Amino acid sequence: MAHVKAKALLTTSALVAATAAIGTAASDPKGKYYAGLKKPDWNPPNEAFPIAWTTLYTDIALTTGLTLADLWEAGRLTGSNREAKRFLAATATNLAINGGWSWAFFRAKQPALSAVWAGVLAASSADLTRRVFKVSKARGVVLAPYAAWTAFATALSCAIWKLND
Repeated sequence: MAHVKAKALLTTSALVAATAAIGTAASDPKGKYYAGLKKPDWNPPNEAFPIAWTTLYTDIALTTGLTLADLWEAGRLTGSNREAKRFLAATATNLAINGGWSWAFFRAKQPALSAVWAGVLAASSADLTRRVFKVSKARGVVLAPYAAWTAFATALSCAIWKLND
């Protein structure tokens, strides 16, 4: 089982690292575009975002990695990896949506698109949390802040869209 855990954690850590790199490559919180946007009073300071995302990405890598390991192990016992494949696909999809948001917001400079994108990410994050919770209630609770943060990010994206439309 230790080998399975290591493989699963490496898999999800690599996916999360790629997501972070893709999102960071597009982000420009000190740029003219972002500085020129009207933001709601409850917009967090720029310094909060890297702290939040580093914490959340660590959370995602660990909770999804351990969940994937459990599903791989269950598949080995039952002879079917279908659930593990579905879970890994849901995780990869969520992370692709996650990494793409920065491109919609900072590079495409489309507040409406980024608000919709954030909503899709929030729904996907809630679904990912549900999937983790189904395998391990404790891990689902640990991943819940990710779903909450993406819901908050959706509200923030919608507010920015409305203020700058």
